[in-house]
Amino acid sequence: MAETQQCPLNTALVAFLSFLRLERGVSENTYASYRYDLGPWVAFLRGKGISSWEAVGREAVEAFLETLKDCQSRTLARKRSSLRLFARFLLKERLCERDWAQGLKNPKGSQSLPQALSLQEVESLLGAPSPATAQGLRDKAMMELMYSSGLRISELCTLPLQALQDNQVRVWGKGRKERIVPVGSKAIEALQRYLHEGRSVLAKKHSGSALFLSQLGRPVSRKTFWLKLKAYAQQVGIQKNIKPHQLRHSFASHLLAHGADLRAIQEMLGHSSITTTQIYTSIQTDQRLEAHMDCHPRSSMVFRG
Repeated sequence: MAETQQCPLNTALVAFLSFLRLERGVSENTYASYRYDLGPWVAFLRGKGISSWEAVGREAVEAFLETLKDCQSRTLARKRSSLRLFARFLLKERLCERDWAQGLKNPKGSQSLPQALSLQEVESLLGAPSPATAQGLRDKAMMELMYSSGLRISELCTLPLQALQDNQVRVWGKGRKERIVPVGSKAIEALQRYLHEGRSVLAKKHSGSALFLSQLGRPVSRKTFWLKLKAYAQQVGIQKNIKPHQLRHSFASHLLAHGADLRAIQEMLGHSSITTTQIYTSIQTDQRLEAHMDCHPRSSMVFRG
């Protein structure tokens, strides 16, 4: 194994940020988040008189985290994640021999987010419902709409017929805040078929204007949709403990991965704060970066000045 290279703190941070931008091609928002998280970490070490990564120990890490104790748990979880990924980069690049972030876990009470489904898993899941039954047409339309527009399960199950407007859906989210979200062509196709061939079969005199109906003609409950989703996942061989929120998380993660602006994703998800959206999408980004550093044969090649 090659000898560990000596590298000043700032130079290593620049190398890591270059890796993110030039090799991984992360979005500007993701790049800015890592710079925002790690810049103060380097400044903290320099303030303590630490000038090399070999001199960094867990004591320094814990002391730095103590300065962040007033941060919200979600923000602190993101900063810890940034520290872990940076430490792995230093090891991979042989800029440090010890993983000073080893065992660093998120704070108790921090909200964990569901793992996003892959594109292939989403395609398999959306193709599972049978088009030969009214329930199958309904389930297909619900899943397509949730993945297409990032709706919460509570929003999805309470949609009225009048919420559908051309290629958009009008949603009343948390706090009865209203937003209008685009609907993709596949979801529109599934909705039209459900409306023409499925809802009329399920509708009863008492059904009213609810869009998605149960066999009894009442609005579909969240539990019913969750159980249906789990059954479809098992049917197509998805091993993850799937929950409805994973379709919403996958919607956001896949948009971000394909270059969507974080502000636009925030508006579509109905988040009041951009910070919530950054946390919501950062976990999947971290997983992709870790997989790249661990598995890609050329992942250790970065630009060095």
